[in-house]
Amino acid sequence: MRADNVRRVLLLGSGALKIGEGGEFDYSGSQAIKSLKEEGVSVVLVNPNIATVQTSESLADTVYFLPVTPQFVTRVLERERPDGILLGFGGQTALNCGIELHRSGVLQRLGVRVLGTPVESIIVTEDRELFAQRLRSLGVPTPRSEAPPPAASAIP
Repeated sequence: MRADNVRRVLLLGSGALKIGEGGEFDYSGSQAIKSLKEEGVSVVLVNPNIATVQTSESLADTVYFLPVTPQFVTRVLERERPDGILLGFGGQTALNCGIELHRSGVLQRLGVRVLGTPVESIIVTEDRELFAQRLRSLGVPTPRSEAPPPAASAIP
C-alpha cells in the first residue's frame, strides 16, 4: 500500500544506449512503473534509450529521453517536482547519479525522498572497503580482500 503523500515519482532508467544492454533493469523498471501506476502514483521516467520497454508510450506518464546524469536529472526534478525518486531500477548509472544528487544536496533542496534502498546503503555497498568494514562491524565473516586503487586519470 502506498503512502498518501507519494503522488509523483521519478524513476531513473538504465541509461544504456545499446539494444540488449541492461535488459534486467529495463524489465525491473517496467514492472516498477506498472506497480506504481496500479497504486495511482504518477511516474516520470528519465531514460535516454528509446529501444526499451520502459519508454513505451503506455507505461510512464512522462518520459524524458535524456542522459541519466546529475545535471539533466536535476533539471527534470526542478521541473516535475516529484515526491520521491527510485534509484534501484537503472543499474550503475542510476545509482551513481543518485549518490551525486544526494551528496550535492539537490534532493534535500527539492524535498525529494529516495524511495527503496537508502542512499547511505548504496554508498556502503558500492565501496568494497566500506562494505567489508560494515560486515566486520556486524560480526559477519568476510574473505580477505583489497579494494583496487582509484583509476588514474587519462587527462594529464
